[in-house]
Amino acid sequence: MKSYDVVALGELLIDFTENGVSPQGNPVLEANPGGAPCNVLAMLNNLGKKTAFIGKVGKDSFGQMLIEVVKDSGTDVTNLVEDETVHTTLAFVHTAPDGDRDFSFYRNPGADMMLTKQDVMPEIIKNSKIFHFGTLSSTHEGVREATRYAIDVAKEHGLLISFDPNLREPLWETLEDAKREISYGLGKCDILKISDNEMEFMTGTSDYTKGVAILRESYDIPLIFVTLGKEGSRAYYKDMMVEVEPFLQETTIETTGAGDTFEACALNYVLEHGIEDLSEQDLKDLLTYANAGASIITTRRGALKVMPKPEEIERLAKSR
Repeated sequence: MKSYDVVALGELLIDFTENGVSPQGNPVLEANPGGAPCNVLAMLNNLGKKTAFIGKVGKDSFGQMLIEVVKDSGTDVTNLVEDETVHTTLAFVHTAPDGDRDFSFYRNPGADMMLTKQDVMPEIIKNSKIFHFGTLSSTHEGVREATRYAIDVAKEHGLLISFDPNLREPLWETLEDAKREISYGLGKCDILKISDNEMEFMTGTSDYTKGVAILRESYDIPLIFVTLGKEGSRAYYKDMMVEVEPFLQETTIETTGAGDTFEACALNYVLEHGIEDLSEQDLKDLLTYANAGASIITTRRGALKVMPKPEEIERLAKSR
C-alpha cells in the first residue's frame, strides 16, 4: 500500500494579487499562497486524496505562512524545507480585464530554487502513486538536479509521471533554455497537461491536433490534455481526440489556478480509473469535471486556499 496518491515537487511562493484600491488611490495587493504544484495538491486533498510536497521556502514570515497553509490544506509537509539565508519567492500578478495575468517575480534568488538533491527524501516518492512536476523547478542548476533525481526515483519505482510545463518566460535566461527543459519533461511523462500557448511555443502551430502529432513523433506520452482557456479543453489518448466546451462564468475575476485545478481533477480521475483502458466517454466525463473545477476557481481570488469542493464541481458539471 502506498502512503500517498500524489507527490509533487516545485515552487511554493506568495502571489501578490490586486484586490481593489486604497482610500489614497493606491492598488491594494493581497498576499495569496501560490505555486502550481501545491495548488494541484490542495485540490486533490479536497477530492479525498493523500498528497505530499517537496520544496523549499525561506525561513521568514512568508515561509512560515506557506508551511502552515500547505499543512492546513491536508498536504504532507515533511519534505518542505526552510532555507536559512534566501528569502521566500514572491510573485506580483497583474490581472487584465478579461482575467488573464502577467507575472513579475522576485526570485534572484528565491528559496524555491535553492532546493538540492540532498534535500529530496526518496522514501516519500517511493510511497506515492503519481509524481507531478513542472519547469519552474528546472530554471537553475541546483534545483534542476533535485528535480531530475526525484524523477529518476519515481521512474525506478513505477510511479506515473505527470508534467505541466507551466511556462513563465521571465524566469528563463533564454527561451531556448525553457524549450530544452520542457523537452526533458515531455520525454519523462505519462500524463501531460499543456496549454494552448505552450503547445504553440513547442510545436510552432496553433492546430493543436497537429501539435500533438508533432509531440508524438518524439515522445511516447500516453495521455495528453490541451487546455484552451475560454475554448475548453481536449484529451488525446491512443487514436482518440475528445473536446469539451468550457463552463464560462459571468463572475470570473482572474484565471490564477485554473490550470492547476484542471490538472488535479484529471489526476483524480486517473487515480480512480487508471490509464490503461480509457473510453471516449471516460475522457468526456474527465474533461467535463475538470473544466467545471477550473471554471469555479476563476471566480475567486488566489487558488491554494479557495479550491472548490467536490459537490460544487459536480453541481456545475451536471448543469449542462
